Amino acid sequence: MIIYPAIDLKNGQCVRLYKGDMNQDTIYNDNPADQALTWAQSGFAWIHVVDLDGAFSGNSVNGDAVRNIIAAADVPVQLGGGIRSIDQIKHWLDEGVSRVILGTVAVRDPDLVKRACYEFPNQIVVGIDARNGKVAVEGWAEESDMQATELAKIFEDVGVAAIIYTDIDRDGTGKGVNIISTISLAQSTSIPIIASGGVGSLEDLELVRDAGEYGVSGVVVGKALYDGRISPEDAIKITAGC
Repeated sequence: MIIYPAIDLKNGQCVRLYKGDMNQDTIYNDNPADQALTWAQSGFAWIHVVDLDGAFSGNSVNGDAVRNIIAAADVPVQLGGGIRSIDQIKHWLDEGVSRVILGTVAVRDPDLVKRACYEFPNQIVVGIDARNGKVAVEGWAEESDMQATELAKIFEDVGVAAIIYTDIDRDGTGKGVNIISTISLAQSTSIPIIASGGVGSLEDLELVRDAGEYGVSGVVVGKALYDGRISPEDAIKITAGC
């Protein structure tokens, strides 16, 4: 199991949202590069970055902050938020991002995702963000009629490196990861699933670790690391032997 500490960017700062609401944000660090360095020095093997402003606008907004993160942290970075074209994907991979996360465009233009997987092998991740099982897009502001499992099946066998599955109603709450829905999605596809949303304790990390046999390969952790409910040291111990 890989733990992905999250850096969510809003107005150039490192924030956490409550249930994806841009009006309910908490600023944890006004220097995202410093936060990235902290996570890297703590022993995490990856960093998960989302340009929240970009997710709503449809274009990268916090580009300078992302570049500073890449420069500061000597670990691979996966980036999402407002990346919706082949040119944008190529731009960020050229900038040093290791994997690009495609969310809204995966619903709007699945053929673009398939082309990206062909052009950039093992560097494309699909973000499936769901509310009550329905996929949400445009920074979670709009809900589609598509089920998470339907979207996952579209990308079977096209080379998607992983799917990040976020339960929006749990994101930023610390009320526990939706392990049942995560496992259900994992069992519907051969693509590795990364759990996201609601992690609030070491027990949540243990649940995700134990779901590895079903195809759950990792977990994104945000607020619980920032507010100290989970220490980096204890989190990394959970992954020992995975």
